[in-house]
Amino acid sequence: MLSSAWIAAAIAIFSWWFFTGIILLIVRRADGGGATAHGRSVVFGTPLFALGILGLVLSATTLTVGNVYFAFFSVLMVWGWIELAFLSGVITGPERRPCPETLNGWGRFVRAWNTLSYHELLLLGGLLIVTVATTGAENTFGFWAYLLLFAARISAKLNLFFGVPRINTEFVPRPLQHLKSYFRQGNVTVAFVIGVTLLSLATAYFAERLMSADAGAQTVGFTLLLALSALATIEHWLMIIPLPDAKLWRWMLPALPTTHKTGQSHEL
Repeated sequence: MLSSAWIAAAIAIFSWWFFTGIILLIVRRADGGGATAHGRSVVFGTPLFALGILGLVLSATTLTVGNVYFAFFSVLMVWGWIELAFLSGVITGPERRPCPETLNGWGRFVRAWNTLSYHELLLLGGLLIVTVATTGAENTFGFWAYLLLFAARISAKLNLFFGVPRINTEFVPRPLQHLKSYFRQGNVTVAFVIGVTLLSLATAYFAERLMSADAGAQTVGFTLLLALSALATIEHWLMIIPLPDAKLWRWMLPALPTTHKTGQSHEL
């Protein structure tokens, strides 16, 4: 049953929703805790990061249905911990002040980079670790899953910086309130066109690979990648299309500890 493409797609979609919700829940609860609450959540989550790396190494040895799922969930644990460290404000960048309204052009880009640089380097370090763990291995689906998440996240951040019509600030946690000053709400730019085109091409490629895949591990692997790329593409379009996607997680989160002005819907 687990080798079914439909089951694999359902698992990928549920995992995307569940892991995102769990991270938002942890961060929201830490927002209502003490000064060290965010740091504690990241420290306590570190074993999951280590287990994710170990899982990638172990699952890369042979290409089986079980190992494909093992690699997929291992990547989500690695990725999830890195995102938790970022959203908790533990690993972001040296600049933690809001962007001056008068700053534009290259100066604004450099300042924005300084707010995120440590996180971007950590993401890049994670990609390096995943690459080393899967190079020459029989099962490389974990590598492609991480690379897809990495590319989609970089594209999303660039679009928030250059400008999109719809930006959600509802899920921006307390330690990252300064990031909102770097978002630009406006018309779509070439960054959106490039990002959504590349993600759409990736989705089409994985769909083609799925149709020509042998039954079993390859079917599961390409279905998981197809689902991830399709979800990333949809997330980009939600920067334009007015749909209440935040409702997918809002109901499971505790009330904000303080009143923050909320924006429109799109995941950070």
